[in-house]
Amino acid sequence: MSADFDFLLGRWQVHNRKLRDNTDPDCTEWVEFAATSEAVPVLHGIGNVDRMHVPDPPDGEPFEGLTLRLFDPAAGTWSIWWSSTRAPGRLDPPVVGRFTDGHGVFTGDDTLRGRPVRVSFEWHAGPGCPTWRQSFSWDGGATWVLNWVMTLHPAP
Repeated sequence: MSADFDFLLGRWQVHNRKLRDNTDPDCTEWVEFAATSEAVPVLHGIGNVDRMHVPDPPDGEPFEGLTLRLFDPAAGTWSIWWSSTRAPGRLDPPVVGRFTDGHGVFTGDDTLRGRPVRVSFEWHAGPGCPTWRQSFSWDGGATWVLNWVMTLHPAP
């Protein structure tokens, strides 16, 4: 339903834990860093946008990311797009899915470094500190590798 992401509206302190190079299926080194995020509703509540600011990433220059989420009432699904200053001018292909009992699963296809990859976003909309997890499948969905976890805490 269109209120599924209402838990995310507002300002957040974000703890990130990700594989140093999540585009490399053989990478096993994890890094951690802080970010801030703010999500606002758009289009009379059938969507939302959030901006994430990462001032001190462990692997390069500061960057800003933008997520657009749109609800399709006819299908009962959400589509989620990502873009960042790390890939100027690129809007990633969407992941599509829905929430069941506060757990959202969204999947889609992309190409990274010339290789096809299946992408999964998972949202756990628990009270107070929601979490987001990203996993990639390099074998068409047979196996999945977790590569990024964000835990959100309300910003003061």
